[in-house]
Amino acid sequence: MRKTMLSVALGASLALFSSISTADEYRDTLDGKPSAGAMAFDLVIVRPVSLVATVIGTGLFVLSLPLSIIQGERPSAPAQKLVVEPAKFTFDRPLGEME
Repeated sequence: MRKTMLSVALGASLALFSSISTADEYRDTLDGKPSAGAMAFDLVIVRPVSLVATVIGTGLFVLSLPLSIIQGERPSAPAQKLVVEPAKFTFDRPLGEME
């Protein structure tokens, strides 16, 4: 009986704490501000990966540039997709906002 009461009390306290943390995360989304976890994830994981994508895209654009010139096409579309968009995602957005 004692183990059952202890496990029920433990389960209830875990449910209470999880609902409090969920409410705190929901409050951050209502403010429109990213949470500290989202900012940390963006700083440590997303920004370095997007910086690498920008460098790789720049390299691919430089490789495709002679072909675009030979074919007589404007290189603005590949430049936009391979260089400008990753660079804007890396450097031109607030920390923690992924959109």
